[in-house]
Amino acid sequence: MPRFQSIAAAAALLICVQFGHADAATVTVAVAANFTEPARDIAAAYKNKTGNDTVLSFGASGQLYTQVTQDAPFEVLLSADMERPKKAIDEGFGVAGSQFTYATGKLVLWSRTPDLVKDGETLKAGSFNKLSIANPASAPYGAAAIETLKALGLYDGLAPKIVQGHSIGQAFQFVESGNAELGFVALSQLAGQAGSRWIVPEALHAPIRQDAVLLTKGVANEAAVSFMAFLKGPEAKAVIEKYGYAFGPQN
Repeated sequence: MPRFQSIAAAAALLICVQFGHADAATVTVAVAANFTEPARDIAAAYKNKTGNDTVLSFGASGQLYTQVTQDAPFEVLLSADMERPKKAIDEGFGVAGSQFTYATGKLVLWSRTPDLVKDGETLKAGSFNKLSIANPASAPYGAAAIETLKALGLYDGLAPKIVQGHSIGQAFQFVESGNAELGFVALSQLAGQAGSRWIVPEALHAPIRQDAVLLTKGVANEAAVSFMAFLKGPEAKAVIEKYGYAFGPQN
């Protein structure tokens, strides 16, 4: 039996054994910025069930992967794409067989101004000075934003108005602070936010499949292995869907 399958087979048992909160451990998780709030809720639910603590580090997927390659102490990577977890395995930083899609994200055009954003026609009208996106080189949501603009035939015309955040978190902050009138953000970031929004049709960009991978630094840590198993379970599913993601891979 492959190494990770053997580990994963024991994960459910580990969760049950840890339910009594004896010998609580810690797992260090690198998390794509769009998944900040869901990750915090999942970490709390995981601690409630197992007693284990979760140390979360947030950033753009590309930045986090660079840190992984530079010996950062991460044991699990929750990326906003499929490519970097696969790359981690290919380059020896991730455990073969451990990669899976934990959520599929939704891209949203958002403004704090009521009625400013209606649909794609808002972009075509161009009656704004700044459009915020995440850096497409390091943040999959930024790449999806560029794909959307190109699919609408608007990229060249709007390029001078684009301001880039290093992550989807900073792209959101640009709009929240008023430094950009509108921007492409993750639906999960808009819980409780007023203003106006347009959920971008999925036909305008490639699916934002967000994959997790157990990193080699986490193989010997039972908390890291059980966290991966927990992320596939009903408690995590409820949190993921609460924040507007689809649970697991979608067509």
